[in-house]
Amino acid sequence: MAQGLNVDSVSKIFHTRAGELVVLRDVCLTIPGGGSVAIMGPSGSGKSTLLNIMGTLESPSSGVYSLDGENPFDLNPKKVAAFRNLRIGFVFQDHHLLPQCTALENVLIPTLVSPHSSNATGRAKELLDRVGLIDRMDHRPAELSGGERQRVAIARALINRPALLLADEPTGNLDRDTSTKVAELLMELHQADQFVFIAVTHSETFAARFPKRCELIAGSLREL
Repeated sequence: MAQGLNVDSVSKIFHTRAGELVVLRDVCLTIPGGGSVAIMGPSGSGKSTLLNIMGTLESPSSGVYSLDGENPFDLNPKKVAAFRNLRIGFVFQDHHLLPQCTALENVLIPTLVSPHSSNATGRAKELLDRVGLIDRMDHRPAELSGGERQRVAIARALINRPALLLADEPTGNLDRDTSTKVAELLMELHQADQFVFIAVTHSETFAARFPKRCELIAGSLREL
């Protein structure tokens, strides 16, 4: 079975009162297991829609998407949700941490519905140690800096050992120094764990860290 990610002629069309709105046009993208790519492009070009399809949050209008040889859209909704939880990690521009939960509890959230979480707490502590926050694991988000909150979000995204990590402007809300540290952390974790890593970013500096860079303009993807 082929390892890695494959997007084959994926299009996304929304039907509006004004007619059809084509957001993605025959997008093709292949990334081998352990590979990475940065996707750039202006606002409104379809980047978030493409990320949502790869994250199984939206289905394509046409074309085929597969991860490690499996097309999640062939599954029923319950199995798609399980696929997403176990195989895909998400890091967003906003950390989306639960304010009432500690850093450790936030990292553990994806394991609450996972059948493979026998040593979830140990795994969560290991990840918090790797992102430099083991001594802050009992702190709530309001007690953490912006960079620390984003590092908790990264640990949460990796708790189930996903095959794919999707990052949507992960450094967008951070100052320059913190952005550099978070970018370095993401690349270090990717190098160590060898998941497929896709980042949507407006940052030329962050994108330059990737061996492959693509640009999405008006729904069409091209390699830079």
